[in-house]
Amino acid sequence: MSHPRHPQSLLTPAMRDVLHAIAKTGRPPLALLTPDQAKQAYALGAGVLEVNAQKMARDDTLHIPARDGAHLRAKLWAEHAKPHLPVLLYFHGGGFTVGSPETHASLCKHLAHLAHCAVLSLDYRLAPEHTFPTAHNDAFDALKWLAANAASLGLDATRIAIGGDSAGGTLTAATAIAARDAGMDLRLQLMFYPGCSPVHMASAHTFEKGFLLDKDSIEYFYSHYMPNGADRHDPRFSPLLADVSGVAPAWLGLAECDPLVDEGVAYADHLRLGGVAVDLEIYKGVVHSFIQMGRVIPQALTAHMDAARALRQAFGL
Repeated sequence: MSHPRHPQSLLTPAMRDVLHAIAKTGRPPLALLTPDQAKQAYALGAGVLEVNAQKMARDDTLHIPARDGAHLRAKLWAEHAKPHLPVLLYFHGGGFTVGSPETHASLCKHLAHLAHCAVLSLDYRLAPEHTFPTAHNDAFDALKWLAANAASLGLDATRIAIGGDSAGGTLTAATAIAARDAGMDLRLQLMFYPGCSPVHMASAHTFEKGFLLDKDSIEYFYSHYMPNGADRHDPRFSPLLADVSGVAPAWLGLAECDPLVDEGVAYADHLRLGGVAVDLEIYKGVVHSFIQMGRVIPQALTAHMDAARALRQAFGL
């Protein structure tokens, strides 16, 4: 994408007001905190600008075995207790370092409501205690477990989609590739502003400071998850380097004023060149994490509805 010399001019008035309000709080950037402090700060701030959480008929806590013997917590939400519901396996954002199913609960419940499906949100293990490729392995292990156990959970194993935002979008891309390699049929891979490249692209410099997620924060997160910098060139972390032919159809929702926007556009092109059906939406004048600001940013609700529409179509609803 081409970017203007004065990128602040791209912001919507509402988005500009949110950024000013955040700046006025005086809270230090996550990149200046220890990982434990960052986890706590992120959890405290989550939900402040979210839409009110939908009431769910099902609100279950599950424990999913991982390949190394660990058990991963997950939350299963569904608005109805109907049998054979299609299901979205969701990977939350947070730079592989912060976040949880709880920080993304309102978003997941809203998607469950709009898409008429169940949502299983995975509490994958975080850095710096768990480095690459732990989160990636956890994501694929959860998908395999879900496919094997969907029927016993009242879910439809033939209608599974995966999705996530930011780092969770990266996990989505990698898991879709792993699913293809394992011969698993996914209905959709749904990604909000994923990281896809081993190196910073132009947008990372255009929007490097003052747009909520800055370049220093990206480096902070990545350095915790990937202390070995060479791992950034692993196709699991950088799906732009992967063979993507034959992966599930994709829906991508990007923020125009986001350091990662060029990576998302490039990945959409990469998927198309691989023969994959792609639906790409770029939401103008908003920043990274905008989908969790539905109370004040109209584009967040539009993105929720667009993503839910793609899920419904993929599920045949």
